[in-house]
Amino acid sequence: MNSNNQKIIINIDDRNYTNWKIDLKNKLKTLRSNNLEIDSKNIDLSCKDISEIIEIANHYDSKIIGFCSSSPKTIVSSQSLGYKSQFIIENSSQNTSEINKKNLTFAKTHFHQGTVRSGEYLESPGNLLILGDVNPGAKVSAEGNIIIWGKLLGIAHAGTNGNSKATISALQLRPVQLRIAKKIARGPKDKPKFGHAEQAKIDSEEIIISPLFTTQVDD
Repeated sequence: MNSNNQKIIINIDDRNYTNWKIDLKNKLKTLRSNNLEIDSKNIDLSCKDISEIIEIANHYDSKIIGFCSSSPKTIVSSQSLGYKSQFIIENSSQNTSEINKKNLTFAKTHFHQGTVRSGEYLESPGNLLILGDVNPGAKVSAEGNIIIWGKLLGIAHAGTNGNSKATISALQLRPVQLRIAKKIARGPKDKPKFGHAEQAKIDSEEIIISPLFTTQVDD
């Protein structure tokens, strides 16, 4: 089938195959399109995985324009590589169970869509997922992890209840101040590399910032 103009959504799943790559290749064999969107459900995809999907699509003369997923990791990875991304919130008990296994407690995750502006304060008793930027002068905090699908330019405090294993992730981590549990640090001044989402965590009693998902290394 050849459909270059109409958007086609391809669902990839790893339940009926050895892995999702086989499922994707089988579906791409039957179509040619320059307007494909990948729905990866709750599969966690790194930047390396996203790049491999793009290569597979190119091999079958197709083009990926965006991704949708219920996995925060997939959304951060695809967005950091410059692709349109849509976060899907799933409510079924099965999906909730899977998220719980990944240490992202669905019932205690607060979702905020939109920019957190100067003077605004956002907090969560569990994890915090922000679909937007955190501007200078804004503050966000959570007892668990903080994931920002955008730029962190304000203040972020993860592990407010003393959880030293909490993390702060963003497409760009350039905050005024970072806090994890009782540790405090300032954000780096150098510009982030393209395609590198970043994560702050405590290592050897201090907060370090490193690439979260890269096209070279799969976590």
